Amino acid sequence: MFDILSVLKKKPTANGAGSVSVPKSVQEAIRISAVWPDGIFQIGKDQYSMTYKFTDINYAVAGIEAQKEDYKKYCTLLNTLDDGVSTQITVINRKIKGAELNDMLMKMQNDAYDEFRREINEMLTVTAQSETAIIQEKYITVSVRKKTVDEARKHFHHVAAELDARLKNLDSGCDPVDVTERLRIIHDFYRPGEDAAYHFDLRDTLKKGQDFRDYISPDGMEIRADYFSYGDRFGRVLFLRDFPSYIKDDVIRKLTDANNNMIFTFDILPMSTQEAQKISERLALGVETNIANYQRRQNNNRNYTAIIPWDMEQQRKEAREVLSDITENDEKMFRVVMTIMHTADSLDKLNTDTEVIKDAARDASVQISVLRFQQLDGLNATLPQGIGNLPLRRTFLTGSLAAFIPFKAQEIRHPQGTYQGINSVSKNMIFVNRKKLQNGNCFILGVPGAGKSFTAKEEIINLFLSRDCDIIVIDPEREYQPIINALGGQVIQLSATSENHINCLDINAMYADGANPIPDKSAFVLSLFEQISGREEVTQLQKSIIDRCLTNIYTPYINRGYSGATPTLVDLVNELKRQPEATAQDLGVQMELFSTGSHNTFAYETNVDIHNRLVSYDILDLGSQLMPIGMLTVLDNILNRITANRATGRETYILIDEIYLLFRHEYSAEFLETLWKRVRKYGAFCTGITQNVDDLLQSHSARNMISNSEFVVMLNQGAADRDELASLLQISEDQVKYITNAQTGHGLLKVGAELVPFERKFPKNTKLYRLMSTKVGEFNT
Repeated sequence: MFDILSVLKKKPTANGAGSVSVPKSVQEAIRISAVWPDGIFQIGKDQYSMTYKFTDINYAVAGIEAQKEDYKKYCTLLNTLDDGVSTQITVINRKIKGAELNDMLMKMQNDAYDEFRREINEMLTVTAQSETAIIQEKYITVSVRKKTVDEARKHFHHVAAELDARLKNLDSGCDPVDVTERLRIIHDFYRPGEDAAYHFDLRDTLKKGQDFRDYISPDGMEIRADYFSYGDRFGRVLFLRDFPSYIKDDVIRKLTDANNNMIFTFDILPMSTQEAQKISERLALGVETNIANYQRRQNNNRNYTAIIPWDMEQQRKEAREVLSDITENDEKMFRVVMTIMHTADSLDKLNTDTEVIKDAARDASVQISVLRFQQLDGLNATLPQGIGNLPLRRTFLTGSLAAFIPFKAQEIRHPQGTYQGINSVSKNMIFVNRKKLQNGNCFILGVPGAGKSFTAKEEIINLFLSRDCDIIVIDPEREYQPIINALGGQVIQLSATSENHINCLDINAMYADGANPIPDKSAFVLSLFEQISGREEVTQLQKSIIDRCLTNIYTPYINRGYSGATPTLVDLVNELKRQPEATAQDLGVQMELFSTGSHNTFAYETNVDIHNRLVSYDILDLGSQLMPIGMLTVLDNILNRITANRATGRETYILIDEIYLLFRHEYSAEFLETLWKRVRKYGAFCTGITQNVDDLLQSHSARNMISNSEFVVMLNQGAADRDELASLLQISEDQVKYITNAQTGHGLLKVGAELVPFERKFPKNTKLYRLMSTKVGEFNT
């Protein structure tokens, strides 16, 4: 199709235009004359620049309607750019730095578990150094001409507020980059592999009378016609030469999917509406003149019925559309130059990578060429410095420019986070720190064989080996015993015949946030009576009697400062039988089976170690009659542990496998929902694990818990479960694909408001894998 804007494009010359200032040293090649602590650079006489780092959004995996909405919002952002002020949008592809990798790895503790830490570190190192592991960073750099730096600073404050507001509308956001980090970007480009040694201090540099460029410049640089070299690396700058009239929104994504170090920059210079209107009118007038000249020639040839050629009609139509877009459809006109700079460790590799990028460009229907005899100018124009001095600007309208949308996939890389696999779109590693979320509660959901228990065990291992916290597991299938034993934890097997006892009436001073604990404990005991009696609701008379008896047995214990023997279920039954009401006697008799009878597992003082930092409650043999009271007792026991840890500032992580079992009874479901809400105040984090998602979602409490959990791991789902989760968590059709017939360990993560597809694999030739795997017969051969 005819490109109407080609009339407005200044065709680049092979050798550029204008005089060239040849630097006398590598420091002079860096065209920054002054810097300020807040990140402002002076890049020319009366010209200053400021850089803002912005976050990505999940554009690539969003649904069509969501993408259309984001596209419109991005158009609005472009339209708010100040006329005549240069704005650079930069996408940087880079490998993980050595210092970043060290931060990801577990620190050795010189204990019995360092062997496991080494296995995990080897896996993380291999993943981080794989060919597909590329980190993308995205920046907006604004440069403006002002008489003083103070005037420039005021302008940048206004720009920052406007950009942040527009980006937040896209679920993104931006932060200004200070001088240390702006210089780090340049330093890490010119001095790769020295990132760990970077410790720039502007004040110290000034004291020593040093030029800040000495710290970031390479040891040497050589500029050739179509590439440059510095140190032991080679680089090349390319530029966008041509593009079709119809542009897809995946151009940048295709160009930056190459697995090598690359910087993509487009320098945008908005025109005023008046200037754009004059240009479009001149364009339309030129087209009409061409048509009139054509008709005149035909008339002179006595061809009075000649039809205007199709291409001229298209030019007329598109010229009118351009004018209409500018005057009526809120479109702006921009002069833009797009450059791509990539580097390699040899000239042969550089040439090969150039061809790969050109192939990607052709696949995206755009044409790129090597910048000749302007490599140094291209280098400075591509780095996020705000220096735009290339005479290669092309003309775009808002809609065309917005097709080069820089968003791709939200990256989740929380400091001190635990490894959750790699992003299926970007192939970057995912680290989640649940403390960074509004609440750190989690669900792990998937069909049998999807990898739920393996995921849960990996989480237990990562938490145990990397942080000083308590981890508590409720294990209904005896799946976690090998890993608990290997980590020196305590497995507590509970059954009607077990000699292990947990006192269901255990209590501590922090049980009710320091207030009177009896009302909260009374609510718990009432739930026990509901489960034991099988009634839907305990009567008001029964509630009053139970509350009175609890007060009688707890008051002496509380008055002793929670010291001495803790009241037990036996004490409560005896107190019930001492009451004058016949109803009290009935309640006492009903409880005999669970106090002095054969199901007395929870009726006596606790005689097992519940204070180990890793505890597993094995409830496989509880049986159907003891299961309801057992589950409630274990949960209440965990609540005691959480409240005690809160007083010392210690984190607690709770994992409940087959959590759907707790939702079979309304009161236990309500108790669990209350626990889910309360634990975040105590520095604790709950995790529910289940394969019966459809059954789980029948409970109103469970639906609330899942929708309010900030961290959800969705593995392969059945058809009915997919539909329910999509509706509950607002998952688009494109995102649902990641939990449809997914491989084991693959799926979709909900982290806060973000939905991120992930892939999770663990090397099989490790001791940890053998401990975590539940595949029958996997290690028999």
